[in-house]
Amino acid sequence: MARRREVEPLFDTVALVGTGLIGSSLARVMRREGLARRIVGCARTRRTRSVCRELQLVDATFASPRQAVKGADLVVICSPVSTYAAIAEAMAPSLKPGVIVSDVGSVKRAVVDTLAPRIPAGVHLVPGHPVAGTERSGPEAGFAEMFRGRWCILTPAEGTDASAVRRVTDLWRRAGSHVEIMDATHHDLVLAVTSHLPHLIAYNIVGTAADLESVTESEVFKYSAGGFRDFTRIAASDPVMWRDVFLHNRDAVLEVLGRFNEDLSALQRAIRWGQGDALESLFSRTRAIRRGVIEAGQAEVPGGPEAGTVIKCPGRKRRAGGAKPASARR
Repeated sequence: MARRREVEPLFDTVALVGTGLIGSSLARVMRREGLARRIVGCARTRRTRSVCRELQLVDATFASPRQAVKGADLVVICSPVSTYAAIAEAMAPSLKPGVIVSDVGSVKRAVVDTLAPRIPAGVHLVPGHPVAGTERSGPEAGFAEMFRGRWCILTPAEGTDASAVRRVTDLWRRAGSHVEIMDATHHDLVLAVTSHLPHLIAYNIVGTAADLESVTESEVFKYSAGGFRDFTRIAASDPVMWRDVFLHNRDAVLEVLGRFNEDLSALQRAIRWGQGDALESLFSRTRAIRRGVIEAGQAEVPGGPEAGTVIKCPGRKRRAGGAKPASARR
């Protein structure tokens, strides 16, 4: 896979611990943009390691995080959140002083709480969440344009080395993303609304349709309208990853789910009592939100490679380690 242009790399060696959809997409865009002189991949299975080498996504592969991160300037964990503790403990002895550790997990408070106590002093932790993806998985599913025009949210703790935050910010910008710096707890609440709850609803609706005794499975397939097809796409997302999201963002998801249930009950009453004005008012407000998503450039492009709708993540900006918020540096 040839580099498109010769530019000064941001990093000498980048280790990707996990080379599935997101990890392989990051490897592809780093290759294309020349963001690292050397890319190392870490994967549990021999098959995945072989595929990564065949696709020329990485320069070397390892089964062990401890081996993979040796000499790396940047380590990006690209695996389910439930694996982070074991990965951190395995790689900690091999992390060189000054290395940056980041990730791509969809929850952030649990990531900070898991990684921070397990990595040695002198290592800079800059957690990240590229808000992008599809329902596909594996190294074959990745593509270099995955992050273009999408948001990547960084959640470094106060006092994090400003240079480390800047380098990770530059990596995601050169990958095509907009970058925002956000408090980890606030991130989890925002994403509970814009991503986690919609996935939970999709899983439930598709499961309900499958369980209805009065509707056959063939009828579900045959008469799937656009809305239900969208739900089935979302519900096809990686089960392990989304299990971890809900378990590790439990508080925020339950808070938002409680509010959703209250609103759903109000909607149920409006339908029961024929309150058409209430229904129309809600539908008008939600239609305006959809237009806002489109205007923000965060709607799915019909026929594009992205199979997942990604919503722009609003939130509070702050300084991390003396660095300006990413939006202020744009």
